[in-house]
Amino acid sequence: MRAFVFKNRGLLLSLPALALVKRGKPSAGSIAFGLPIAIAGELIRCWAVGYSGETTRNDVVTAPKLVTAGPYAYVRNPLYIGNFVTATGFAIAFTGRNCPFMRTLLVGGSLAAMSAVYAAIVPHEEAFLRSQFGEEFERYCDRVPPFIPRSTPIDDVQGQWSADVVRTAESKTFVTFGAMLFALCLKVRKTP
Repeated sequence: MRAFVFKNRGLLLSLPALALVKRGKPSAGSIAFGLPIAIAGELIRCWAVGYSGETTRNDVVTAPKLVTAGPYAYVRNPLYIGNFVTATGFAIAFTGRNCPFMRTLLVGGSLAAMSAVYAAIVPHEEAFLRSQFGEEFERYCDRVPPFIPRSTPIDDVQGQWSADVVRTAESKTFVTFGAMLFALCLKVRKTP
């Protein structure tokens, strides 16, 4: 089941985005507040992808090396934190004129759906990393938390950041981010 969720994570995570596009009623204030949060999430994601490489786009878990540098020196799942921050920002941006109940349903539902997907795939990925890197991964897990970042980075890190990797590996994410911006603009024009 976890491998299925991992393979289909993009599709599963697009469902909450589609609900926001369909049901959201943005306002100037919600966009002004939410969009910087969404951009911050994408920057976190780019920082992480620059270290982890293009393997983040595979349908199966792969890792030619254990990356512990950059954001991985603070937290084990910076990509997912970036995604969660981005989703939070877009959920806020899209729901400014929704009634409180619908806003809570859209924002809470979106983040709950993401949490459910990550609850399935993080253990799947970590089982692979544990089998691939053994004690090295265990030591890393002992020092670096999965979701709440450390205040200081670990000192013995592996990996280097590459802007080229971000450009190639993140092209789909940039298109998706742009599509959400475009949908947001369309919704603002249509919202009374």
